[in-house]
Amino acid sequence: MNPSSDIFPVGPVEEAAPEAEPRDEPHANWREALMALIASRLELIQLESKQAGQEASRRAVRVGVAAGCAFAAWMLLLAGGVSLISEATRWPWNWVAVGLAGLHLIVGFILARAAKSAGTPAFPATRAEFQKDREWIENFNKPKKSSD
Repeated sequence: MNPSSDIFPVGPVEEAAPEAEPRDEPHANWREALMALIASRLELIQLESKQAGQEASRRAVRVGVAAGCAFAAWMLLLAGGVSLISEATRWPWNWVAVGLAGLHLIVGFILARAAKSAGTPAFPATRAEFQKDREWIENFNKPKKSSD
């Protein structure tokens, strides 16, 4: 007997045939597809929520800094403006300040009402995917017409 033939057999080598996977239920693929669809939608919502949160925090910081700067500048302008108007008209400075406060309230109410305008809807990609899902489910539930 050849010592190399013990280690490396000579002749055709038969491979084991792969066993077919047993199917527990006929709808197993459908359930897996549904679970994958739900998982992908949840991941999309999570991603868009994170992006929306980051954008909102950046916007809030910008608005806060801008509001602080504008407030400081405006207070200095008002103090100087009250003094200038009071000297030019010979009105008491406290009445000029009350008049400017009333003017600011009116402008503030007008700007607050204008700020309530509707913006762009949140989560546009998620909404579009949910709409596609609804259409798919509606088409899936419809009985298929057979040709007679």
